[in-house]
Parts: sequence; structure tokens; C-alpha cells
Amino acid sequence: MTKKEIAEIKKLLTPKNCSITRICGCYVDGEKNKKTELKQAFLSLPEEEMFKYFEILRKVLSGTLGRNLLTLDFPLSLEMAGLAADTESPDNTHEFLLHLRDSKLKDDALLEAYYDKIIENYEYVGNYLILIIHDIYDVPGRTTDGLEMEDASDEIYEYILSCICPVELSKPGLSYDAEENTFRNRTRDWVVSLPEAGFLFPAFTDRSADIHSLLYYSKNSEELKEGFVEQLFGCPLPLSADSQKETFQALIEDTLGEDCDIEVVKSIHDRFTELAEEHREAPEPLVLDKNEVKTILADSGVANDKLDEFDRHYDETAGENTSLLMSNVMNTRSFEVKTPDIVIKVNPERTDLIETRRINGRECLVIELDGGVIVNGIAVKTSSEKEVSENERGEE
Repeated sequence: MTKKEIAEIKKLLTPKNCSITRICGCYVDGEKNKKTELKQAFLSLPEEEMFKYFEILRKVLSGTLGRNLLTLDFPLSLEMAGLAADTESPDNTHEFLLHLRDSKLKDDALLEAYYDKIIENYEYVGNYLILIIHDIYDVPGRTTDGLEMEDASDEIYEYILSCICPVELSKPGLSYDAEENTFRNRTRDWVVSLPEAGFLFPAFTDRSADIHSLLYYSKNSEELKEGFVEQLFGCPLPLSADSQKETFQALIEDTLGEDCDIEVVKSIHDRFTELAEEHREAPEPLVLDKNEVKTILADSGVANDKLDEFDRHYDETAGENTSLLMSNVMNTRSFEVKTPDIVIKVNPERTDLIETRRINGRECLVIELDGGVIVNGIAVKTSSEKEVSENERGEE
């Protein structure tokens, strides 16, 4: 899914555009016991409650694509197994989600099975609330210049959106009692927090239902809960954002070996910066496969003998069929040089100002001082500026 597609569905989770048909939920305690359940037509909720639910549900569609918002594809073997299964069977994960959506959340047995799947596989210490909604979106048509035509819809998008929210005791403190005009110890309540995880099924791709994939949300981009995702959806997870970055860094170091110097890394960074600019208006993050990463290295001046070893290093470090998101592996908005004692941040457009040089037998990092120098907020004079001042005084 693209940012625009996510934003279009997110707009539905507002009072003005709401078409949610039903909301259901299950409150689970720290011992994995179901404490209470809710089943209700969404539009029958009090307005104040609706706004709270909107805030929670919209969070599932918030975040950064490729980090904590991930489009997951169902394996073909899983889908084929579902097609071959009994249409009433919930055993196949993909088929189960289709049944759940098509039931419009009115099949109590399916709902209980869904709650049980989460309770069995979701690892969390404490109480939490499972929420799920059903909605039918009459997708408006669009003109060639992108304008929506509300009366020209030819697409119906039926979906479910679900999330898991921690339920925690509010913090102790004082509150003001207006009737008594005094301060009292505040009563601690169990409060529903924003989601830790959630999903949208099916995905909304090309403004249409894509039953072959879903959008998964994780509050923590480094704790994607692989086991939970595998059991609930049967979909493989990509490497986390930080893991992709670490994998790419290891790949560069292994491939270049002794040739991994600052000049080559600068060239690679510059090439990524160019790619970022070329794809700045693209609706989706730029995904790089093995051949595309190899091309970037070649364009950055990596020697052919090193490129000959690239495929082996990529397969060993990342995996032959692994793709990497450019935004995860390289921050084109910054350039950082770090030693055990010094960290230097450089304008990514002026990496030409730094170089390594051997001086008096010692390896040194040389930085060209182009313009004023400020140390701890204090403007200091450089050697060249001092020389100019001394010459001017001598002429006087």
C-alpha cells in the first residue's frame, strides 16, 4: 500500500466519513482469561466513545512505511490451500480472515476463534483489549486529474481492521473536585492505551481490495512479533528496519574488505542521495533487490574484483531473495563520521570537505574549514583568519 492509499482509508475513521458497520472486542487479563466482550453497531455508540475509538483505530494506519507499517503478502501455497479447503473451515489463516471479514463480525464462533488465536500467540505481560471493526467503503471514482467523483463509484472495498491495546492503571495523583472545591487523591482507573499491534485486511491496493496481502502495524519497529504474525496470518515478515541497516553495513564491509575507505563510503552515500532525489515524489518507498544494490556499488566506483564477490556476500549476509528499503539502510539527510572519541556530523551535500590524510606518520581526518567556526556556541578564529589579522596590523 502507498501513503495515499493508507491516508484514504484513514479518512474513513472520522465522524464525517464514518461508515463502520460493527465493532467487537474482548478484554483479556494478565492470566490470558477473557474478562468481558463487546459487540455493537458502531454508529449506536455515544459520540464521546466514538471519538476515543477513532483515535485508537487511526493509530493502526499511522507510522512509516517499511518501518512499523508493513504490507505483508500471503504465500501462494497458503492461498492455494485455502482455495482447496472447505469454505466453512477456519483452519487456513488466509481463509480464516476472509471468513471473518465476510461474516461482518456477526458470527460469534468465528469471533471467539479469532480471540483465541490472539490470546494463544500474543506475548504480553499485563491486560489488553482486542478490538476489531468491519466496514464497507463505497470507493469514489476519480477523474484523470485525481478529483474524486462521489456519484461515480464502481468499487466496493469491504475490510476488517483490528488492534491490540494495552490496558493499564492510570497514574496516581491529585485531582480537583469542583463540587467540593478541593483537591483529592485521584481514583486510579484501568485505561485503554494506544495499540501495540494491528492490521488492515485485505490491503487497499490501487484503490481496490487486495485479498492477497494485508497491512500490518507494530508500535515498535524493532519488535515485530514474528511468531505472532506467523501464527495469526501465516505471512513471512521482512527484516526489521534496524536489521536491514545492520545487514547493509555488514555487506559493504565484507564486500569491500581493505578497500572500505571513507572515499568509497562517500561515493555510495552520494549515489543514494541521487536516488532519493530521483524518487522523491514516488508514492512507495524505494525497494532494492540484490542486483540493484550491486549496481549502486558499481556506480560508486567499487572495483570489479570486489563486485565479483558481491553475490556470495549478499546471499550469506542478507539472503538471496531479500530486498532492502533504501530509507532503512541509508539516511541521505545526514553524513556522520565517528571514532571512539569523536563524532562529526557533516552536511550531506558537503562531504567533499572531509578526507583522510597521513600526516607525520599518523592517519588523520582532515576537515576543510569553509566559513566561520563555532565551538560550544562561541565564534573562534582559525589560523588563516589570525594570519590575515596579523598582516593587517603589520601594514598599519
